[in-house]
Amino acid sequence: MPGIEVRAARPADWPAIWSIFRSVVATGDTYTYPPDIAEDDAKAAWLHDGAGRTVTYVARSGDDVIGTALLKPNLAGLGDHVANAGWMVDPAHAGRGHGRAFAEAVIAEARRLGFEAMQFNAVVASNERAVNLWTSLGFEVIGTVPGAFRHTANGPTDLLIMHRFLAE
Repeated sequence: MPGIEVRAARPADWPAIWSIFRSVVATGDTYTYPPDIAEDDAKAAWLHDGAGRTVTYVARSGDDVIGTALLKPNLAGLGDHVANAGWMVDPAHAGRGHGRAFAEAVIAEARRLGFEAMQFNAVVASNERAVNLWTSLGFEVIGTVPGAFRHTANGPTDLLIMHRFLAE
Protein backbone atom coordinates (compact mmCIF):
# COMPACT_ATOMS: atom_id res chain seq x y z
CA MET A 1 0.00 0.00 0.00
CA PRO A 2 1.24 3.53 -0.70
CA GLY A 3 2.24 4.43 2.85
CA ILE A 4 -1.01 3.67 4.65
CA GLU A 5 -2.03 1.47 7.54
CA VAL A 6 -5.58 0.09 7.67
CA ARG A 7 -7.13 -0.93 10.97
CA ALA A 8 -10.47 -1.09 12.74
CA ALA A 9 -11.55 2.33 13.97
CA ARG A 10 -11.48 3.17 17.65
CA PRO A 11 -13.75 5.65 19.44
CA ALA A 12 -10.77 8.02 19.72
CA ASP A 13 -10.66 8.16 15.89
CA TRP A 14 -14.09 9.78 15.69
CA PRO A 15 -12.94 13.44 15.52
CA ALA A 16 -10.75 12.65 12.48
CA ILE A 17 -13.46 10.49 10.91
CA TRP A 18 -16.03 13.25 11.46
CA SER A 19 -13.77 15.79 9.78
CA ILE A 20 -13.53 13.58 6.67
CA PHE A 21 -17.21 12.57 6.77
CA ARG A 22 -18.36 16.18 7.07
CA SER A 23 -16.14 17.43 4.22
CA VAL A 24 -17.18 14.60 1.87
CA VAL A 25 -20.91 14.64 2.65
CA ALA A 26 -21.26 18.45 2.69
CA THR A 27 -20.61 18.66 -1.06
CA GLY A 28 -23.86 16.81 -1.81
CA ASP A 29 -22.38 15.04 -4.82
CA THR A 30 -21.32 11.56 -3.67
CA TYR A 31 -23.35 10.31 -0.68
CA THR A 32 -27.06 10.20 0.08
CA TYR A 33 -26.55 11.45 3.65
CA PRO A 34 -27.99 14.94 4.13
CA PRO A 35 -25.22 17.48 3.47
CA ASP A 36 -25.97 19.12 6.83
CA ILE A 37 -26.14 15.86 8.83
CA ALA A 38 -25.68 16.36 12.56
CA GLU A 39 -22.53 14.90 14.06
CA ASP A 40 -24.44 12.56 16.40
CA ASP A 41 -26.45 11.18 13.47
CA ALA A 42 -23.30 10.67 11.41
CA LYS A 43 -21.58 8.90 14.29
CA ALA A 44 -24.56 6.59 14.84
CA ALA A 45 -24.67 5.73 11.13
CA TRP A 46 -20.92 5.29 10.54
CA LEU A 47 -18.97 4.31 13.68
CA HIS A 48 -19.34 0.59 14.46
CA ASP A 49 -17.25 -1.82 16.49
CA GLY A 50 -17.50 -5.10 14.60
CA ALA A 51 -20.65 -6.51 16.16
CA GLY A 52 -22.49 -8.57 13.57
CA ARG A 53 -19.65 -8.10 11.05
CA THR A 54 -20.32 -4.36 10.81
CA VAL A 55 -16.93 -2.72 11.13
CA THR A 56 -15.65 0.82 10.64
CA TYR A 57 -12.07 1.10 9.40
CA VAL A 58 -9.59 3.93 9.18
CA ALA A 59 -6.69 4.41 6.81
CA ARG A 60 -3.74 6.16 8.41
CA SER A 61 -0.69 7.81 6.93
CA GLY A 62 1.74 8.38 9.76
CA ASP A 63 -0.31 9.78 12.62
CA ASP A 64 -3.07 11.14 10.38
CA VAL A 65 -6.39 9.45 9.61
CA ILE A 66 -6.79 10.01 5.86
CA GLY A 67 -9.79 7.79 5.17
CA THR A 68 -12.62 5.81 6.65
CA ALA A 69 -14.69 2.87 5.47
CA LEU A 70 -17.77 1.10 6.75
CA LEU A 71 -18.11 -2.62 5.97
CA LYS A 72 -21.34 -4.43 6.79
CA PRO A 73 -23.70 -7.12 5.53
CA ASN A 74 -25.82 -5.76 2.68
CA LEU A 75 -28.87 -7.56 4.07
CA ALA A 76 -29.72 -9.51 7.20
CA GLY A 77 -30.37 -13.23 7.52
CA LEU A 78 -30.21 -15.17 4.29
CA GLY A 79 -28.60 -12.23 2.48
CA ASP A 80 -25.78 -11.62 4.96
CA HIS A 81 -23.16 -13.35 2.81
CA VAL A 82 -23.03 -10.25 0.57
CA ALA A 83 -21.13 -7.27 1.96
CA ASN A 84 -21.88 -3.61 1.49
CA ALA A 85 -19.32 -0.89 2.07
CA GLY A 86 -18.71 2.80 1.81
CA TRP A 87 -15.41 4.67 1.65
CA MET A 88 -14.41 8.25 2.27
CA VAL A 89 -10.92 9.61 1.70
CA ASP A 90 -9.85 13.01 2.93
CA PRO A 91 -10.08 15.25 -0.16
CA ALA A 92 -6.55 16.51 0.60
CA HIS A 93 -5.29 12.96 -0.06
CA ALA A 94 -7.29 12.26 -3.24
CA GLY A 95 -5.46 11.13 -6.35
CA ARG A 96 -2.50 9.55 -4.55
CA GLY A 97 -3.58 5.91 -4.71
CA HIS A 98 -4.66 5.83 -1.07
CA GLY A 99 -8.31 5.18 -1.96
CA ARG A 100 -7.39 2.19 -4.14
CA ALA A 101 -5.08 0.72 -1.51
CA PHE A 102 -7.72 1.28 1.17
CA ALA A 103 -10.42 -0.34 -0.99
CA GLU A 104 -8.22 -3.36 -1.67
CA ALA A 105 -7.54 -3.76 2.07
CA VAL A 106 -11.22 -3.58 3.02
CA ILE A 107 -12.19 -5.99 0.23
CA ALA A 108 -9.60 -8.40 1.66
CA GLU A 109 -11.17 -7.90 5.10
CA ALA A 110 -14.59 -8.72 3.65
CA ARG A 111 -13.17 -12.01 2.32
CA ARG A 112 -11.55 -12.73 5.71
CA LEU A 113 -14.89 -12.13 7.44
CA GLY A 114 -16.55 -14.71 5.17
CA PHE A 115 -18.42 -12.48 2.74
CA GLU A 116 -18.82 -14.08 -0.69
CA ALA A 117 -19.63 -10.95 -2.69
CA MET A 118 -19.87 -7.18 -2.31
CA GLN A 119 -22.62 -4.90 -3.54
CA PHE A 120 -22.89 -1.12 -3.58
CA ASN A 121 -26.50 0.03 -3.60
CA ALA A 122 -25.99 3.69 -4.42
CA VAL A 123 -22.95 4.80 -6.44
CA VAL A 124 -23.71 8.24 -7.85
CA ALA A 125 -23.39 7.85 -11.63
CA SER A 126 -21.68 11.23 -12.05
CA ASN A 127 -18.98 10.27 -9.52
CA GLU A 128 -16.61 9.15 -12.27
CA ARG A 129 -13.66 8.68 -9.91
CA ALA A 130 -15.62 6.12 -7.83
CA VAL A 131 -17.22 4.38 -10.82
CA ASN A 132 -13.79 4.03 -12.48
CA LEU A 133 -12.18 2.73 -9.28
CA TRP A 134 -14.87 0.14 -8.64
CA THR A 135 -14.89 -0.99 -12.27
CA SER A 136 -11.10 -1.38 -12.20
CA LEU A 137 -11.47 -3.52 -9.06
CA GLY A 138 -13.86 -5.93 -10.79
CA PHE A 139 -17.24 -4.44 -9.93
CA GLU A 140 -19.94 -4.40 -12.58
CA VAL A 141 -22.98 -2.18 -12.87
CA ILE A 142 -25.93 -4.52 -12.40
CA GLY A 143 -28.63 -1.89 -12.22
CA THR A 144 -29.48 1.77 -12.48
CA VAL A 145 -32.03 3.67 -10.43
CA PRO A 146 -32.98 6.64 -12.62
CA GLY A 147 -32.85 10.06 -10.96
CA ALA A 148 -32.65 8.57 -7.45
CA PHE A 149 -30.00 11.01 -6.20
CA ARG A 150 -30.70 14.71 -5.69
CA HIS A 151 -27.26 15.98 -6.70
CA THR A 152 -26.85 19.45 -5.19
CA ALA A 153 -25.31 20.90 -8.38
CA ASN A 154 -26.74 18.74 -11.18
CA GLY A 155 -30.22 17.87 -9.94
CA PRO A 156 -31.67 14.36 -10.37
CA THR A 157 -28.85 11.92 -11.07
CA ASP A 158 -28.86 8.15 -11.51
CA LEU A 159 -27.64 5.81 -8.80
CA LEU A 160 -25.76 2.69 -9.87
CA ILE A 161 -25.92 -0.70 -8.19
CA MET A 162 -22.49 -2.33 -8.49
CA HIS A 163 -21.50 -5.90 -7.59
CA ARG A 164 -18.61 -8.32 -7.61
CA PHE A 165 -17.89 -11.75 -6.23
CA LEU A 166 -15.01 -11.87 -3.74
CA ALA A 167 -13.49 -15.25 -4.60
CA GLU A 168 -10.06 -14.78 -6.11
